[in-house]
Amino acid sequence: MDDHMDYKIKDIKLAGQGERQLEWAEAHMPTLMLIRRELGMSKPLKGLRIAMLLHVTKETGVLARTMAAAGGEVYLGGSNPLSTQDDIAAALASEGMHVFAWKGQTDKDYNDNIKTILGSKPDLIMDDGADLHAATHQKYKNLRIMGGTEETTTGITRLKAMEEEKVLRYPVIAVNNAYTKYLFDNRYGTGQSGVDGVIRATNIMISGKVAVVAGYGWVGRGVAMRLHGMGARVIVTEVNPFRALEAIMDGYGVMTMADAAKEGDLFITATGDMNVVTYDNMLRMKDGAIMANVGHFDVEIDMRTLNKKAKRTKQIRDHLKEFELSNGRKVYVLAEGRLVNLGAAEGHPSEVMDLSFANQALAAVNIVKNGKSLGNKVYNVPEETDERIAKLKLKSMGISIDALTKEQKEYMTQWRYGT
Repeated sequence: MDDHMDYKIKDIKLAGQGERQLEWAEAHMPTLMLIRRELGMSKPLKGLRIAMLLHVTKETGVLARTMAAAGGEVYLGGSNPLSTQDDIAAALASEGMHVFAWKGQTDKDYNDNIKTILGSKPDLIMDDGADLHAATHQKYKNLRIMGGTEETTTGITRLKAMEEEKVLRYPVIAVNNAYTKYLFDNRYGTGQSGVDGVIRATNIMISGKVAVVAGYGWVGRGVAMRLHGMGARVIVTEVNPFRALEAIMDGYGVMTMADAAKEGDLFITATGDMNVVTYDNMLRMKDGAIMANVGHFDVEIDMRTLNKKAKRTKQIRDHLKEFELSNGRKVYVLAEGRLVNLGAAEGHPSEVMDLSFANQALAAVNIVKNGKSLGNKVYNVPEETDERIAKLKLKSMGISIDALTKEQKEYMTQWRYGT
């Protein structure tokens, strides 16, 4: 472990490898690179400290470099104990950024790193899951924060609760609510990377398996779509009747988790809530059933009860652990019940994070420019920003679309002419 005044990472010697990874990501994130060039000239973050608690991947590295190019002093920590790519942390630290992250950190390490990052007295917070926002409000109430951003559905749920309780102390832009974030990152990004994590951890055949997807939000839709496309028979569990109907109309089976537990070979949770798969559900599962999570926190599979009641455990391979239940059956958990796409794989492809992190960068600048005029609330990304990012992405792909004529625009805004 390299413990330095300005950073704490696994090994600074990994910087060269990380640099090559960052070059690859930058080549596949043209939208964010265009925004970086613009911000590099105007320097809207000059003199500001930016506290970032995100998954330290090569894509996050491109965002961190963009914040630095915009004039910000970056303090970066990992938002998940298993998601940090140590070579990326080393590359960023070698460039002078304050990085406090390594793969496999303990809960104490995680909280110590948050303490170090907030000890820098940041001006702006960029978060993934709202742990940094929560710590700011619970333990660092003296900090004068201009505002912040939030990347995930789970984090936004927490921040909205803070807003409703009237304890939120600064404006936050909900990046996750941008169309160019949740329609693509959540559905296509998690859909691909979640299944990628399962395959890397197990090398199982997806085709022919009965796959149970818990939750049919944008993440669950993406996972179900990819599993179905690879030949799995998909069952969806839901608590929302509208989403359950949608899953049926999309061609999937829908049932309760208690019933699905007896049918599934592979279970993937995607709800953002706790105890979605209980120990009682596990006792109903087939011998050899596999469980993974793509929701934000490690609470969707009841790991606490499983660890307590399992007769025996065995580490089969990296990110694949066997649990023998009280009934003698064996079940398997991937990546400790944490995000399987980041714990056992590399997270989302660069092309989709190009959209998400373009939103993050512009949201941060928006807070700096307009934060004083905003109330202490959770705001969506402005529609014009969202649309601009979509247009830039299409342009980078060499795709042109039609534009409304003056006559068409007028027709869409009048009421006199119908059939």
